[in-house]
Amino acid sequence: MTSLRSSQAVAVVTGGARGIGLAIGQWFLDHGHRVVLLDIDADTLNRTAARLNDPDRVLAVHCDVSKPQQVQAAVGTVRTAFGRVDALVNNAGVAVFKPIMETTFEEWRHVLGTNLDGAFICTQAFAPVMLQTGGGAVVNIASISGLRASTLRVAYGTSKAALIQLTKQQAVELGNVGIRVNCIAPGPVDTEMSKLVHSVAIRSDYYDAIPLNRYGTPEEIASAAGFLCSAAASYVNGQVLAVDGGFEASGVGLPTLRKI
Repeated sequence: MTSLRSSQAVAVVTGGARGIGLAIGQWFLDHGHRVVLLDIDADTLNRTAARLNDPDRVLAVHCDVSKPQQVQAAVGTVRTAFGRVDALVNNAGVAVFKPIMETTFEEWRHVLGTNLDGAFICTQAFAPVMLQTGGGAVVNIASISGLRASTLRVAYGTSKAALIQLTKQQAVELGNVGIRVNCIAPGPVDTEMSKLVHSVAIRSDYYDAIPLNRYGTPEEIASAAGFLCSAAASYVNGQVLAVDGGFEASGVGLPTLRKI
């Protein structure tokens, strides 16, 4: 057990009970890591842990990443169970889709509290554990909404744009001590949540605007996150990778172009 604690890498994934977070956790499991899944949704988290059925390699921790005390408690749990942390993926996120003038301050703070504060709090808390074994890698999951504005996303888009800047700040300082920090900006992804909030018309609009003419999959985002945490990305630091099928790069006119 001592050998295992000292040698087998550990990845912490916030918002890990489902969707993109769970796919990222599965990527790490498939590549030989032990995995810590943090999530505010205790019921879904417990079901996920039961389904994975791998208590030696999977630790499920109920935690609200916007609460420093809960995050510190989670750090203690991880230290006791696994003894180290090599990768942190700040994936936990929430959204409120409302017009600017209808978005309340409470809704604004709720979104920024999870999406931005959560990544700050978790990185501050887990970085010292990483440094005990020489460093590691952090990946913040932002959004294409942090790179380009769109309607109904004043809180969400602003939180993700700020997360991109936070990534760069973290990369500059933490890179000096051996912790690389990068960011992924996913485009539309086929998750249960997107299926609930994206109507047929919205999906059609996205298809028209994305050169690859489809949504991404959670596994495609997970592969990018895994790469950024791996030795293959050992000289990548402070970067924003849009995993979006070309959505951010495109302008207008794709439907017309496809008819030529």
